Amino acid sequence: MFDKVLVANRGEIAVRVITTLRRLGIASVAVHSDADVNSLPVRMADESVPIGAAPVAESYLRVDRIIEAALATGAQAVHPGYGLLSENPEFARACAAAGLVFIGPSPESMEMMSSKIRARETVTAAGVPVVPGCSEPIHPGPKAFATAEAIGYPVAAKAASGGGGKGFRVAHSPDELAAAVEGASAEGARFFGDSTVYLERYLDDPRHVEVQIIADTHGNMVHLFERDCSVQRRHQKLVEEAPCPLLTDDQRARLGEIAVRAARAAGYYSLGTVEGLLVGENFYFLEMNTRIQVEHPVTELVTGLDLVAEQIRIAAGEALSFGQSDVRIRGHAIECRINAESAAKGFRPGPGRIDRFVTPAGDGVRLDTGVADGDSVHPYYDPMIAKLITWGENRRAATDAMRKALDETVVEGIPTLLPFHRALLASAEWERASTCRELVEDRSWLKSTDAWAGGLG
Repeated sequence: MFDKVLVANRGEIAVRVITTLRRLGIASVAVHSDADVNSLPVRMADESVPIGAAPVAESYLRVDRIIEAALATGAQAVHPGYGLLSENPEFARACAAAGLVFIGPSPESMEMMSSKIRARETVTAAGVPVVPGCSEPIHPGPKAFATAEAIGYPVAAKAASGGGGKGFRVAHSPDELAAAVEGASAEGARFFGDSTVYLERYLDDPRHVEVQIIADTHGNMVHLFERDCSVQRRHQKLVEEAPCPLLTDDQRARLGEIAVRAARAAGYYSLGTVEGLLVGENFYFLEMNTRIQVEHPVTELVTGLDLVAEQIRIAAGEALSFGQSDVRIRGHAIECRINAESAAKGFRPGPGRIDRFVTPAGDGVRLDTGVADGDSVHPYYDPMIAKLITWGENRRAATDAMRKALDETVVEGIPTLLPFHRALLASAEWERASTCRELVEDRSWLKSTDAWAGGLG
């Protein structure tokens, strides 16, 4: 096992990793930008190292400075968290070249799954169902129109390296195709440095269901069941739960088998998530995230596992201590992302100082956060300030616990999604486990929820 690990991230996930490192008796090193010099992860870590100015390109994306910090402090391994450099194969290779262990999958697996085109080809060869579409680059012109006609409208033009709703445009007819392809290509180049685009059938309002897998370097692989992430806005997740409330046991087993098949095709080890779209009885592979997910706590609460600890043990060369038959689903868990955003203003970020932060307590309640009273939410970074997670014996009990926890949570000084979540969890749409898409996009309803926040919306 490692003696010291550097956490190459910030905010909530850095706190999350440091907490587990402390529990395992492993010393932690935080890195920080100039804006984060007094942040909660820096205050919690055993050591901290400055790595640059506030913009991520000048700090958290500086591979050279992160490697230097790890070597200077005597860290043996690097945990990348999620986002930032977590799915960057060159960062993993740089760690290895410096004699550091990258706590994650192999660079080769990351590369295989980072391109959606290559990922489609890989999993299709393994017998994994994918959304109908093409597995070759598309450019505006006659071939694009012919391909779209063969797939059938509406079609989605998707950046091969895209994600999080970036590089995703829908064409409902041939008149919209060129603009969709060009828009997806431009966003792919802007956000991911890759203008490659492919086409898929656009599935209207499917359930977004993902399967957590875990594998060691000894050939053992287990799925940890599924999470339902269907409550989204513009492909950005807002609420997640485990298990999916509409799956039968047979469907759950089939999805788990599909996810393991996809991960094995990539030669995968560490934590990973196979994301898919569920339409009726059909599950289609969407992509694989080669890192720990934001929503991993709901899986932890229903399985009793510490996924960060398991990730660290795998990186240290240990074999999984459990098999598929040892893992069971216990109860139901829900996660609400508490972002510094105004729902009424198109989910516009609202950075600023947190004047007061009151957190909930009680059985079955968990809050993962990277801030406290007096801390600031900076405009340079993602606006998520916390994740509120609740557990109950069933979905109804988990919902009741979440509604109580939301009411007990207070954030003053900045707008948040707390009033949005309070209203959503009280809705008939949530009660019947719908995707809540129309409700989420109803601006008049969103405006009324922000009124509860004392005018901060």
